[in-house]
Amino acid sequence: MSASHETAPHGSLRAYLIGFLLSVVLTAIPFWMVMTGAMAPQVTAAIIVAFAVVQILVHTVCFLHVNTRSESGWTLMAFVFTAVMVLIVIAGSLWIMYHIDGNMMPTPEMIAS
Repeated sequence: MSASHETAPHGSLRAYLIGFLLSVVLTAIPFWMVMTGAMAPQVTAAIIVAFAVVQILVHTVCFLHVNTRSESGWTLMAFVFTAVMVLIVIAGSLWIMYHIDGNMMPTPEMIAS
């Protein structure tokens, strides 16, 4: 009797090389932008964040093999749940810090009295 079990899919050499090359490009471009000062700091920051999100997706697909086929889609569901929880924590933390800064900092009138 042989036990039938589903094994995790492994990527091919081609998928790993594509992931590696995309990761290098997605790192080199923001690095170049910062080192040369090619754009305004606000634009550079926005582009770096966009490249970071794309790089997270590249790593997730090419190296972690998260897709709808592996484990009947449960790995993708777990990843989406984790991403939503992380976004809630980050958004909540930023919201709290913004309001603490606005509500708790002493005003010049408070300091003078």
